[in-house]
Amino acid sequence: MVAHVPIPPLAGLRAFEAVARLKSFRRAAEELSVTTSAVSHQVRALEEALSTQLFERGSHGVTVTSAGQRFLPEVQAAMDRLSLAIADLHERKPNAPLTISMLPTFAVRWMVPRVADLKRKHPEIEVRLDASMEVASFTGSDVDVAIRYGQGNWPGLHCEPLIAERLIPVCSPALLEGARPLKEPADLAHHVLLRNDAHPEDWPLWLKAARLKGIDLNRGPRFGYSELLLRAASEGLGVAVARQHLVEAELKAGSLVAPFDITHEVGIRYWLVCPPRALDDPRVATFRKWLLAEAGLNQGGGGAATSSECYPLPKRSSSSTAGSGKVP
Repeated sequence: MVAHVPIPPLAGLRAFEAVARLKSFRRAAEELSVTTSAVSHQVRALEEALSTQLFERGSHGVTVTSAGQRFLPEVQAAMDRLSLAIADLHERKPNAPLTISMLPTFAVRWMVPRVADLKRKHPEIEVRLDASMEVASFTGSDVDVAIRYGQGNWPGLHCEPLIAERLIPVCSPALLEGARPLKEPADLAHHVLLRNDAHPEDWPLWLKAARLKGIDLNRGPRFGYSELLLRAASEGLGVAVARQHLVEAELKAGSLVAPFDITHEVGIRYWLVCPPRALDDPRVATFRKWLLAEAGLNQGGGGAATSSECYPLPKRSSSSTAGSGKVP
């Protein structure tokens, strides 16, 4: 039998966790929306209540003591469990909108063209798309499920593989029959290469897959957003490397063409992510079945991974990933 001891105030535990994770009283205060003095006072009170020093304070910053390092993962796990328990008390009604979090480019290029099909097949589900680059949380928010990009090894959440990322060069049809026809990969040496600052590795990866050397990757315009890159390619300004599933509409319409049949799978894919308990929600179950069908996947048991964080989250120690319920 475990002996019961008094539990310190939650404010002190929250302050300790934030300072230990962020290695800063000031940054912890900003995250918790309180003053630095308040955080310092709460931590001091916690140390006194525990009769244990949790931090070494010095001119070069704050360091977690060995006792604090042992205490930190237990506090984080307990707070995560408490957050999930509170979320369970606020389950949304079956007829509430299904909120799906996803990155903006994926929303515009893949999900939005399919929403009409989802509504036609399942008119009982009201869908709300939350397209944002911000970190999404399954606790304290309306987000029911998320579609995220990464490796899928995220503890505490159900993570199910969807769409593999394949790189493919695309260009305007006019470049195929221009003054310097684009007929084989070596012809790229005579064309402008459009580069994506968000994915600078795309061209090197594809060129390696094509076993093509001697292409100057320092020439050609650069774009900060995929939308600008693909618009430039469709206007005939050069050749771009795109994520194949994001240019389906243009390839089908003919505004973009794939001059070569060489693709390269980058080993990263999109995933359906949600808390395991969400799978019992009829809305989530229906959406999952439809989504897997759209992604061309079998609808058997899912690849439920065991992580609670999907990159890129604020950095936390390796022991703090249990059940945070957050995705990028």
